[in-house]
Amino acid sequence: MYQIIQDLKNGDTTLETVPAPAIQDGEVLIRTTYTLVSLGTERMLVAFGKAGWIEKARQQPERVKMVLDKIKTDGLKSTFNAVNNKLNQPLPLGYCNAGIVIGIGKNVSGFQIGDRVASNGAHAEVVSVPQNLVAKVPDSVSDEAAAFTVAGAIALQSIRLVQPSLGETVVVTGLGLIGQITAQLLKANGCRVIGIDIDEVKLTLARNAGIEAVHADSAAAAVYTATNQYGADAVIITATTQSNEVISQAANMCRKRGRIVLTGVIGLELNRADFYEKELSFQVSCSYGPGRYDLQYEEKGSDYPIGYVRWTAKRNFEAVLQAIASGQLDVRPLITKRVPLTNYKDIYDHLSDNQVIAALMEYPEMVNRAASIQLQTHDFSGSNTVLGLIGAGNFTSSFVLPELKKNGAQIKTIASANGLSAAILAKKFEIPTVTSDYRSILNDDQVAAVFITTRHHQHATMVSEVLLAGKDVFVEKPLAINESELNEVITAYQQSKKTLNVGFNRRFAPLAQKMKQLISGSENIPSNIIVTVNAGSIPHNNWLQDMALGGGRIIGEACHFVDLCTFLSGSYVQAVCMNAMGPEKNITSDNVTLLLQYANGTNATIHFFANGSKAYDKERVEVYNQGRTLVLENWKKLTGYGFKGFSSVSGSQNKGHAAQFQLLLNRFKNGGPALIPFDSLINTTQACIAALQSLTEARWIPISDH
Repeated sequence: MYQIIQDLKNGDTTLETVPAPAIQDGEVLIRTTYTLVSLGTERMLVAFGKAGWIEKARQQPERVKMVLDKIKTDGLKSTFNAVNNKLNQPLPLGYCNAGIVIGIGKNVSGFQIGDRVASNGAHAEVVSVPQNLVAKVPDSVSDEAAAFTVAGAIALQSIRLVQPSLGETVVVTGLGLIGQITAQLLKANGCRVIGIDIDEVKLTLARNAGIEAVHADSAAAAVYTATNQYGADAVIITATTQSNEVISQAANMCRKRGRIVLTGVIGLELNRADFYEKELSFQVSCSYGPGRYDLQYEEKGSDYPIGYVRWTAKRNFEAVLQAIASGQLDVRPLITKRVPLTNYKDIYDHLSDNQVIAALMEYPEMVNRAASIQLQTHDFSGSNTVLGLIGAGNFTSSFVLPELKKNGAQIKTIASANGLSAAILAKKFEIPTVTSDYRSILNDDQVAAVFITTRHHQHATMVSEVLLAGKDVFVEKPLAINESELNEVITAYQQSKKTLNVGFNRRFAPLAQKMKQLISGSENIPSNIIVTVNAGSIPHNNWLQDMALGGGRIIGEACHFVDLCTFLSGSYVQAVCMNAMGPEKNITSDNVTLLLQYANGTNATIHFFANGSKAYDKERVEVYNQGRTLVLENWKKLTGYGFKGFSSVSGSQNKGHAAQFQLLLNRFKNGGPALIPFDSLINTTQACIAALQSLTEARWIPISDH
């Protein structure tokens, strides 16, 4: 199928051939009939992509600070590679989609095959969208009009924040697509609406809809004249500009204690006096409404009770569709261009054309819905180590594929659920086949080993499936996020007799290997090990913090350091105790201290903190053994105290990814055991699961009993 993407590095907009997305749990699969191009938003994205490095930095100063902090801790090369990789990731364009339901995922209710729907799906022939971001289209509303639903919801949400009442005067600044819709909905709400813009075409369009529309230069005088010199009750800003003049003008036009809501993107250097003297309120509207960017709402399908949250994102979709059906919102005059999908450049090459308010793309009725596509031909018959990859995210693009390709790996197929990310990486790394159905890799007799880099909740099930398909497997950490998943893996491993490898790369780092060498021969002599992880904070609603999706940061991230302690100690964890910062002990806490007791008497302490400075080292390891001390600083410098013939060694940051993949490919090619013993993988996973139990029950948890 076809999908439109944008290259953030150079701003190019292209039509890519990608596999049709797989049907996901909680999602609705839709064949697109129309999509609406949001000219303001997409013009801004394209302009950002076309900007040079300096201009990109100027537009996002907060990102620059993050980059500078990363350079201090990780070095210039590592930071450059990370930024470059981020910019190389394709951006799917579009969020105003109308189409027909062709598939329904598990746990979805309220939809049937053949339903006409509106959603925030991208510019693609087939999209898979969470059910709470999909709404049925009334019979009286055309697909063309339904494509305006999401844009209408953005406008409606800003109105809900303003809370207008009958007879109030509301100014809409910026009469592009969102502004035109906002003005119409305000008028339907019984408000006196004054629209402001600098473009005469947009002003005329608003006047034709019954809106009082004035040029920005004379706006203030018009507003005060219309309101008996009191000023507007509220201003909704839908403009897109770098200028600070818009917010200043909005403040000047408001009456005392007026309200200002920002939907667009503008300069925000506020004049305190403007707001202080009038006691103005200012609020930024968030997209479609409550639920947007909420993991539970969007990905898990949990709705907010209507008695507590009347207008969610989906209910805003439905309200817009009802307004179109009743004639309160007329979007037909806003349509100034219609093009077939394959003629997309007729729109994207003219994004700055002020004559265009709303551009629609039309989609063909017959769509190639193949889950797999062949990008090139390649004969793998002479290779005994053909690989398949499941997962095409940031880790795959920045670490896995570069290292595999550097070592001459024979990769036949890469899979991702949406198809797009896999297709982009397949082209970049010359992988012949791309698919959205990962089971096609399991059924391919040529594939001998599979790499899994998906979200954590999929690891255990996919590992089990790969093992039972008779293939070796590498899975990025963690192996499992709960005990039942771990038991599933153990059963599959015992049945398959294939090798299982987990991405605990730290033990393969040159400095970790050096530490092991320096204390070798003392496996039966206990050590004290202290690991400090300055992990940094991540949003509470990040999928990693969700116990059902990511397992939390202890299982999802701290497992790295449990494995490292196991490697350095030469023993297995016998008991675990964990405590969290603060009075409330929550299993999602990421400010914790883990205590590990090892069978050989070693004590290990792992401090995993999210409240430290980003300017400080992210990882620090200390080992105390027989009157000697080793200190590892951020995988760049190792210092020894009390060692004969060794004082220190340093170099560029190296966390062991390269060595791990090199060793792994050699094992796949020449045979041999997994890089880390299976019992060790299980012990590490058990220790992390037990740590959460320890926090809950406030006691030591013996691993042997777990």
